[in-house]
Formats: sequence, structure tokens, C-alpha cells
Amino acid sequence: MSDAVIRVVLPAHLKTLAKVTGEVRLSVPAPVTQRSVLDAIEEQFPALLGTIRDRYSAKRRPHIRFYACEEDLSNDPPDTVLPAKVLAGDEPYIVLGAMAGG
Repeated sequence: MSDAVIRVVLPAHLKTLAKVTGEVRLSVPAPVTQRSVLDAIEEQFPALLGTIRDRYSAKRRPHIRFYACEEDLSNDPPDTVLPAKVLAGDEPYIVLGAMAGG
């Protein structure tokens, strides 16, 4: 099975760190899960290591959320396969910097 090309949308502060603009496209081997996408992001953009997930525990940072196909995937297990529309490149995987406060 060939790698999937996944579209990833990063928040502005992470785009600045990664020195990218717009969407990022990543080649990710199957099975395409949140873990494999985040691994690919950190491999391609080492400046992001530790910004999305804790560097040692690999747990999501408290103010980072993950979305795809209008669904919050933030609390899904990291090895859950991403939705088919993300795998097909029809929808992006979104990393969002959540706002604190009320």
C-alpha cells in the first residue's frame, strides 16, 4: 500500500516556527492515524517537536486540539485511523491552538 498524502492545517504560531505558509502536505504510511500524522509533522519540521505533543509522554499539549471532517478528535486514541475523507485528501487534518478563558 502506498503512502497517503495528508493535508494538515497548523495554527499561525506553529506555521511561524515551521517556517511554512498555508497548508502542509505530508506523505504518511498506512495506517494513517493521529500518531502517524504527528510523527510525520515532527519529522519534517523538527522545530515543532514538543510543541503539539509532550516530547516524552507523546500526550497532546493542553491547549492543542485536533479536528477532521468537523469532528473533534482531540480525545480519540492516538492510533485510531483518520476519516476516509482525510485519507483521500478531500479534507484536512486540523491542528488548532485552543483559546483559554471564558
